[in-house]
Amino acid sequence: MFTHDAISSLNHLEMAVYHYAVRHPDTVSYMTIRELAECAGVSTTTVLRFCRKLGCDGYAEFRVHFRLWIEGGNTSPDNFGAGEIIHFFNAVNNNEFECRLDAAASVIRDAKRVIFIGTGTSGAIAKYGARFFSNVGKFSNHIDDPWFPVTQDLTQDALAIILSVSGETPEILQFASQFSLHRCTLLSITSHAGSSLAKLSDLNISWHIPQTRIQGKYDITTQIPVVYILEALGRRLVKNTA
Repeated sequence: MFTHDAISSLNHLEMAVYHYAVRHPDTVSYMTIRELAECAGVSTTTVLRFCRKLGCDGYAEFRVHFRLWIEGGNTSPDNFGAGEIIHFFNAVNNNEFECRLDAAASVIRDAKRVIFIGTGTSGAIAKYGARFFSNVGKFSNHIDDPWFPVTQDLTQDALAIILSVSGETPEILQFASQFSLHRCTLLSITSHAGSSLAKLSDLNISWHIPQTRIQGKYDITTQIPVVYILEALGRRLVKNTA
C-alpha cells in the first residue's frame, strides 16, 4: 500500500502521519481518526488527505488496508533499526522506482560532466558517489564547500547531483540556485520529494526515512538508502555501456 510514488505525493504534515503509522502499527490500526491526528500532531483533515493519497476513500478503508498490510509482515519497529531499512527497500522494490532510476541514469549518461555536491555527512557521500561513478567509467568530481565559486565553465554541459537529507539547508539551496541560473541540470537526492531542494531540481529521487538528530543539531540519519541509490544509478551506467 505504501508505494514509492504514493509516499512521494505526501506533504510534510502527511509524512508525519505516515511515519507515526509505520512506527506504531499495532496501535494505529485500532485508533480513531481523531486519536491518530492527535498523536501525529496534525489535523483530522490532514489524516483524510493522507488516506486519499494512498488510494483509500476514507479513514475506515485505510484502517482495513493498513491491517492487511500489517498481517502481510510489512512493518517497522518503533525504534530505529533494520526495520526502517527493510521498509525502505520494500517501498522501492517496484517498477515505479525502477523507472525513476532509469530516467535519472539516462540524464547522467548524456551529461558531459557530473558534479556531486553535499555538505557534512552528505559531503562524504558525495565524495563516495564521485569515486563510484568514476569507477564505472563516468568521470565525476565532488564539491563539499557550499561557497565554492560557481562559474559558467564549471556548469557548462554539466549535471549537478545534489545530496541533502532535509533538502532545506540554506547554503545548499543557494548553491543549487547558482547552478540553476547557469542552466545546469540538477538531480537531487533527498529524504522527501516535497522539500525545497526537490522542487528546485529538474529531477528528484527521494527515500522517505525521517531525519534523526541528537542534541537538536547532529544529524545521524542513515545514509544507506542514498548509497543504494547511487550504486543503482552507477550500475545502470555500466549496463548501458557494456
